[in-house]
Amino acid sequence: MSVCVTLLATSATASAQIVVGHAIDLSGPNGSIGRDYVAGITTYFDSINVKGGINGKKIVYTVRDDRGVAADSARLATSLIQQDRVGYLLGAIGPESTQAILAAPAFAESRHVLFAPLTDAFAAPRGRVIFWRPSMEHECQFILAYFDKLGLKKVGIVLQDTAQNQKTYKMVGDELRKRGMSLAGTVRVSPNMDADARQLSASGAKVVLMIADTIGASQFLKAFRKHDASTFVAGTSLINLATLSEIAGARATEWTVFSQVVPNPGSTASVLQSEHIDMMKKFRDEPVSSITLEGFAVAKTLVKVIQMEAAGKGGLQTIAASRTPIDIGGMTIQSSDRKSTMSEFVDIALFKRDGRLMY
Repeated sequence: MSVCVTLLATSATASAQIVVGHAIDLSGPNGSIGRDYVAGITTYFDSINVKGGINGKKIVYTVRDDRGVAADSARLATSLIQQDRVGYLLGAIGPESTQAILAAPAFAESRHVLFAPLTDAFAAPRGRVIFWRPSMEHECQFILAYFDKLGLKKVGIVLQDTAQNQKTYKMVGDELRKRGMSLAGTVRVSPNMDADARQLSASGAKVVLMIADTIGASQFLKAFRKHDASTFVAGTSLINLATLSEIAGARATEWTVFSQVVPNPGSTASVLQSEHIDMMKKFRDEPVSSITLEGFAVAKTLVKVIQMEAAGKGGLQTIAASRTPIDIGGMTIQSSDRKSTMSEFVDIALFKRDGRLMY
């Protein structure tokens, strides 16, 4: 899949284009997420370009692989700003890479607002960054509420140690206490996963929540299912489910539940969902997934903002401070006064025995 469009244009030609830059992990620890995300974004931009673009201007989507390295995210974002002269800048995967971009002198000296769709929200200069997806805390709260309603009160946790995950872990502990749920035990993602998985299996946990990336979650689940075939295991939307199934095996994904920040990608219940399926068939070879749909939805959000900007209704420079709702066809995106997170949508998906997801 070709994802990098290099801008080689004269100034006159460049003025007839809308250049969107993106430094994102395509080959590192979250490469599978990055590739699917880019596929969804590219698909929506292609669907706009074949209709003539935005007010006659074609979208040029320039993607660089940061390999999941924060320093590379900052370096590549600098290049996109200074060399490629991007009009809009999309953020990387995760808070570390996003913070590195915000701290880069080229970004600080620019007039850009970073549109950061694939990271948890964090304290940042107001007006300089917009977060698209719900927070990791919000997703975990949704998962715990789901199992609380089922009467499953004893929770085990698998933790991959990062600063952001530690913050989520503390929140989960607070949420368990508030709900009258109990912590059965905590294990960390490590090379000694088999022994830790056995320990958690013996803890009596009725649900195991994975606060980990795709690879860490896959390694744990593969080890855990050797000892426990039926306890619910839950994870968040930033776990790539296709990669999880590939590494852990289809049998291991039975009884696993995941929060999702977009509606069912296989359904045509809304305009957004049906557009995504139709356009993926038309422009891509990849199968649809929640990640391609999220990328598609993010691209549609950005196009709506660009159209608002062209009509003099404010763009990324003002959207963080506004409460203007944006309808993207079945999802309403709206920034709040309290934080610059545009979407609060969360759903739950369960892996069925045939490997498909049930929403």
